Amino acid sequence: DDKSRIQLGVKQLSPHPWEALNAELKEGDKVNGKVSVLADYGAFVEVVDGVEGLVHVSEMSWSTHLRSAQDFVKVGDKVEAIVLALDRNERKMSLGIKQLTKDPWTDITAKYPKGSKHTGTIRNFTNFGIFVELEEGIDGLIHVSDFSWTKIIRHPKEIVEKSQEVEVKILEVSRESRRISLGLKQVEEDPWPELVKIFETGKEVEGEIVRILDKGIILLLEQEVEGIIPFGRQSKRQRKELATNYKPGQVISGVVMEVKPEDKKVIVFVDELSSDVSLEKDDVKEFLNNQVEPEGEKIEIPVKGSEKNDLEDSEGSVESAEK
Repeated sequence: DDKSRIQLGVKQLSPHPWEALNAELKEGDKVNGKVSVLADYGAFVEVVDGVEGLVHVSEMSWSTHLRSAQDFVKVGDKVEAIVLALDRNERKMSLGIKQLTKDPWTDITAKYPKGSKHTGTIRNFTNFGIFVELEEGIDGLIHVSDFSWTKIIRHPKEIVEKSQEVEVKILEVSRESRRISLGLKQVEEDPWPELVKIFETGKEVEGEIVRILDKGIILLLEQEVEGIIPFGRQSKRQRKELATNYKPGQVISGVVMEVKPEDKKVIVFVDELSSDVSLEKDDVKEFLNNQVEPEGEKIEIPVKGSEKNDLEDSEGSVESAEK
């Protein structure tokens, strides 16, 4: 009255849509509807005029890693779903699409037995590996340590690309935790038993400089094997002065000191660079430990709640890894 205003309502002329919702509708029933709104976390489906249910992205696929809802549906799509939760008092409804198909993890160990080989598509990158889709809803992780027998891979993008098809070997399968560990290098036999014979102690080898580190030089030898020329016990200044005489791409020769299959390396002796290097295993181990390599044990495949942060394929993460 004091503002001379009257507030009107049109929707109040008809019953609330939720009151018209089928009274017999319950959890587990199938409903048909049209996608009305999309968000990263899911899609809203209008099952009757004015009544919408949410299909969370985690209920769109049996896959253990989450994607955007836009990868599955778009506005206007007609979809069928299962009622997962129905609260008439709060007027909320949760729907699921993946429940319309059989859970592929039910007989996972029979379909993907340990040791079997399969072809999959690379879907996501992380700093510690890649996720490969074997089929819709089934993803496996290849840890960076399982990429190559002879090279230390610092980031997956060094050797593979997104959407690339790769042949993999099943290393471990867990139906309970919905995790599959895959191997890329295991598709082929371990070459180190033969490489140990090729790179016998005292053999003269030649390689191209790949990287120059504070404590030594990394070479690319034959058979795509990495060699290490450790600097001697010179001071830090002397090492820097020595390093200025070499650059990536340069070819140099040396003599095999030791082969380290567990570290994917061949220790190479070059008189000018490593004249003071001891052949003691502790010295070699110290050098290897000071290299910039992937740290820690294999990281398990993330579960719901942590996927989004862990699986983002961001350029920032890649640049950070490269640095």
